[in-house]
Amino acid sequence: MKRKALYAAVVTVGLALAWAAVAPAARQVVRAGNLFLVDNGGISPSALPRHESVPITARLEGEIGTVDGTHPPAVQTITVDVDRTIQVNAKGLPSCKYSEIQSRETSLAKKACGDAIIGSGLGEVEVAFPEQAPFSAQGPIVLFNGGVHGDTTTVFVHAYVAVPAPTAIVTTAKLTRIHRGRYGLEIAARIPRIAGGSGSVTKFTLKVGREFTYKGRRHSLITGRCPSGQFLTQGVVHFSDGTRLGETHAFPCTPTG
Repeated sequence: MKRKALYAAVVTVGLALAWAAVAPAARQVVRAGNLFLVDNGGISPSALPRHESVPITARLEGEIGTVDGTHPPAVQTITVDVDRTIQVNAKGLPSCKYSEIQSRETSLAKKACGDAIIGSGLGEVEVAFPEQAPFSAQGPIVLFNGGVHGDTTTVFVHAYVAVPAPTAIVTTAKLTRIHRGRYGLEIAARIPRIAGGSGSVTKFTLKVGREFTYKGRRHSLITGRCPSGQFLTQGVVHFSDGTRLGETHAFPCTPTG
């Protein structure tokens, strides 16, 4: 049960921060006291039209840690706003029900909802129980489209852990269209307690993107354009010790046309 909570948290954090990194590789470090967050994402392709949105794939490599190497506090909530030049549209993309992937190992979840897969990656957490040396745990991540309802797209995040006992977990993330000045997409996630508060997300890698056919036309889950030479994102992460990390990150892109 502890491992379930660990991976539910890491995959949710990974998903939310992945959408905050939709741009050519641009490493940024945000620090508050002893705590730091490394945000190092990218998109493919990096050269995009100024006015026309085209298909893109998002990638993220990130890390949460402490300057002195001690165990970091746990993430509690994440809110990320993404530049309006980046759009998400899952309408017409095959979707998956929670019950179809619940309690299934990765291969069976993929078999049940293969048409709904929109991304994959790897997550890592560090656990520090009282009077025990910290240890790290890793596991695969598969993202499934959970359907579109109004302005909100649900994404099911599936992780399967084989040690100490085979365990499958499913958590969710909500992606909502907004009209907030420069920003057009909000990702919000609340992270469950990890191992009773002893576990923390430390690393995550994700690749998100999918092209599909709907009503005889090709569509892309994520599209982007580059009118000004950069994308802008802003996010806030709250931690269990009361620390708040806020970030505004400008990622470069190359306008074409």
